[in-house]
Amino acid sequence: MKIKLVETLQNIWKIDELKNRILTTLGFLLVYRLGCFVVLPGVDPQALEALGQQTSKGVLSLLDMFSGGAFSHASVLGLGIMPYISASIVVQLLGIVIPYFQRLQRDGESGRNKMNQIIRWLTVAILIIQAPAYIANLYYTAPNAVVMDHSFFNVASTLILTGGTMFVMWLGERITDRGIGNGISLIIMIGIIARLPKALWDEIMSKFAANTTGGPVALLLEFLFLFFVFVGSIALVQATRRIPVNYAKKIEGNKQYGGVRQYIPLKLNAANVMPIIFAQALMFLPVTFVSQDNASGFVTTFSDFTGFWYNFVFALLIIIFTYFI
Repeated sequence: MKIKLVETLQNIWKIDELKNRILTTLGFLLVYRLGCFVVLPGVDPQALEALGQQTSKGVLSLLDMFSGGAFSHASVLGLGIMPYISASIVVQLLGIVIPYFQRLQRDGESGRNKMNQIIRWLTVAILIIQAPAYIANLYYTAPNAVVMDHSFFNVASTLILTGGTMFVMWLGERITDRGIGNGISLIIMIGIIARLPKALWDEIMSKFAANTTGGPVALLLEFLFLFFVFVGSIALVQATRRIPVNYAKKIEGNKQYGGVRQYIPLKLNAANVMPIIFAQALMFLPVTFVSQDNASGFVTTFSDFTGFWYNFVFALLIIIFTYFI
C-alpha cells in the first residue's frame, strides 16, 4: 500500500492547472531568492562583515530573517516586504476609526482595489523614510563599504531600495493571482526557512563537536521536539469548532421532516499567521530609533526580543490583531 502523502504528490502532477500554479509559485520564489543576493550598486560586498555581525543578534536579526538575509547583504531587496506589512497595518487600523475606510471595506471588490492602491502609496511613503535610515546605518556600521560618491549613492540607493520592496510586493501579488495563493505569506516564509539548512548543519556539527554536552542524544531530542511542534502547528491550523444547528421538526401526514442536527465548522485559528506578522512589524518600529549600540531606556527595552517587556507587548499585539482580523 502506497503512503497517502506519496499518492497526494503524484496526483498533484496529474492536474495541469495545479501543476502550473505550483511551478509558477516556485519560479517567482526563485526570482525573489536570487534578488536577495544582488548587492546595491556602489557597495563592496567584502566590507559588509560588520553589518552581518550587527544583524546576527537582537531585533535586527529578526528583521534580517524576515528579509531572507537581504538586509545583512545590503541587497537591492534589503528592506524586504515589511514596509508593505506596516502600510497594511495602518490601513487596517484606519478602517476601525475612519468612516471612509469603513465604507471601502464594505464595498466589496472595488473597495478592496481602492484600499490596495492606498496601501501601495503608503508603502512608498514609508520606504522614502526607511531607505535613508538603512543607508545611514550602512555608513555607521560599515563606513568602508560604499565605494562611490555618497550624494549620488544616497539618491540612487533610496530609489533602488524603494523599487526593490515594490518589486517584492508585486511578486507576492502575482503568486496570489497566478500561483497557489497567499503570496506575501509565502515570501515571508521562504525568507525565514532560507537559513534552515545551514542552521541544521551547524546544530548537528555542534552536537558532535568535542567537549559538547548531550551529544547525539540531545540532537535526537531536539528533532523529536521539533517534530511535535510541527504536529501541533498543523493541528492548530486544521482544528475547527463545530457549532450545532438544530432544525425544527415538521410533520406532514404520517411523515416527519427536519429535526436533524448539523454543524457549522468554524476554524479555531481563523486569522492564521497574519496577527503575528502585523504584531512583529510594529515591534520593529523601535529599531528605527536605535542609532548607536549604547542606546538605553525605552528603545533598548523594546529592542531586546528575549526580554520580558518585549514579549509581553508582542503577545498583547497578537491578541489585539487577532480580535480585529
